[in-house]
Amino acid sequence: MSYVRQDGRAVAQMREVKITRNFFATGEGSVLVEFGNTKVLCVASFTEGVPAWRKNSGAGWVTAEYAMLPRATDTRNARESVKGKISGRTQEISRLVGRALRAVVDMTALGENTIIIDCDVLQADGGTRTAAITGAYVALADAIKWGIKQGLVKASTYEKVLRDSVSAVSVGIVEGVPCLDLPYVEDSRADTDMNVVMTGSGKFIEVQGTAEQEPFSMTELNTLLELASVGNAQLRSLQLEALAQ
Repeated sequence: MSYVRQDGRAVAQMREVKITRNFFATGEGSVLVEFGNTKVLCVASFTEGVPAWRKNSGAGWVTAEYAMLPRATDTRNARESVKGKISGRTQEISRLVGRALRAVVDMTALGENTIIIDCDVLQADGGTRTAAITGAYVALADAIKWGIKQGLVKASTYEKVLRDSVSAVSVGIVEGVPCLDLPYVEDSRADTDMNVVMTGSGKFIEVQGTAEQEPFSMTELNTLLELASVGNAQLRSLQLEALAQ
């Protein structure tokens, strides 16, 4: 079955991805990550000490918070702080980003320090959670480098704290065709929508997949996971390139 994507990409092609480090003058790590028209600002804050339940464990803690600006989408959404209630979606994505990052961190090597990554969506066009995870990893690496430089982390290099890299990408079945990195126009009408979080070494951290219309087969699932592996390998290269600059 043939399917022509609105933006002209091949079905196995990522949108243009940009990772800009040191985007803010504040924060121990700050990254603007762009997946096409989706833009997410990821800022890492490094703090000595850990939550009370973690004290005297010798291990650190990494967590994340996710939010969208009111005009990140075509119509304005009220700020959740004004509503006085954080939505279930916001909480779920915040936890996802935190889980993804913790999966590649050696907490003992980090020491009793806390790193919080704030992921704020400036513009949303599908794949905000995957962009957030991808950018948050780079911001986290920079925050760890800062901690080492300040003598707060005993490890000699950030690679000793980060056991692997982590990134994420969306895949889905649109008009019967498996596609990589869905913008909103495809995500909103996909038969199957999936977010795949992976390490740089090719292992899976989390797979979130839902049949929005027709149930998907094992063959289609394997095809989607293969597409996600291709996309995440590309993101891994871009992350390393950004960190090398």
